[in-house]
Amino acid sequence: MPHRYQVLAVLSVLAVITYIDRVCIAVAGPRMQHELGIGPEQWGWVLGAFALSYALFEIPAGRLGDRIGARNMLTRIVWWWSAFTALTGAVSSYPALLAARFAFGAGEAGAFHGMSGVVLRQFALRERSRAFGVIWMASQLGAALSPALVVPIQSRYGWRASFYVFAATGILWGFCWFLWYRDAATASALRQVDWRGVLTIPNVPAVMAVAFCYCFAMNFFLAWLPTYLVKSRGFDDKDLIVTTIPFLLGAASNGAGGLAGDAFVKRLGLTEGRKLAGYCGLGIAVLCLSTAATTAHAGTCVALLSLAYAGITFQQPSVWAVCVDIGGHDAGSVSGFMNTAAQAGSFALAVSYGYIVKLTGSYDAALIPVAAMLLAGILFWSRIKDLPASAR
Repeated sequence: MPHRYQVLAVLSVLAVITYIDRVCIAVAGPRMQHELGIGPEQWGWVLGAFALSYALFEIPAGRLGDRIGARNMLTRIVWWWSAFTALTGAVSSYPALLAARFAFGAGEAGAFHGMSGVVLRQFALRERSRAFGVIWMASQLGAALSPALVVPIQSRYGWRASFYVFAATGILWGFCWFLWYRDAATASALRQVDWRGVLTIPNVPAVMAVAFCYCFAMNFFLAWLPTYLVKSRGFDDKDLIVTTIPFLLGAASNGAGGLAGDAFVKRLGLTEGRKLAGYCGLGIAVLCLSTAATTAHAGTCVALLSLAYAGITFQQPSVWAVCVDIGGHDAGSVSGFMNTAAQAGSFALAVSYGYIVKLTGSYDAALIPVAAMLLAGILFWSRIKDLPASAR
């Protein structure tokens, strides 16, 4: 197997672990809220603490990665977040949980920036959309695995045990990565990036806005979906295995979106091809999410939500590919700014959803702003203009 594909396989394992750890708290959420006496608005801050620190530390972590290289950076990231994954399982109060989740997000910041830099150095441009599709497909498989693993573990050993198991998995990956991977260039030889000038690159503000909007909606699935199904649709926490369905569809859609994105570019050109992937994915998501909020049948609701999530993930590889298109050698930096905006959107959803539920008394009504944000994402896709022909 060529070395670049070996690297992609190892990064895909990391993506799986990343999303297992992220979604773990969502699946364990109903039990945690009951045991620790946490209401919906407080739970929103627990979920938002991760996204807030992720957004705050994404760019500093990216700058550190540019200096020390992906080998050291990804090792540091994985060990840090694994430590705070374990500490999440040990908390006994709301303030301690907030602190652990904030530290968890600070540790994980830069993970996908680091992977983006590895893809930039290991893959030719014509292969990058597919490489990102594989990585994001793996992340969705991790999200799907999380409920499949958490539900039986917490049913037998309690919700705390799942955090300890997943922390150990991350520590093991970090050891393997550090011993095996070597940076394509030494840290001193890596290109120094003018981070302050990134926002002046054409289309960067537009792709950041797209990322804010789609991750606002995406974080409902990553953070609130299990609680929504229990509180609004009458599911028992043992039934939360159904939350694997959106992520399995999302995984398939990530892969399909990567392939389709390249095909659209070949047929329509770089700019219109990238935009078509965005229009198709978010358009499907808006329609399905809006319908899910108003349907009375629980099974139909799950199916519609799953299709909405698949629509979001379909356009995701193209978002990351646009960062490479417009960033060139600064692709990792552009990706860092884009992902900062994405995590800001995740934070906004995590916190606001709980307050909307408290205000309206309805978990379904809180889905309407989520659908509206996806519609805004379509409008921001239309603002992306004249991607550089040299990026083809």
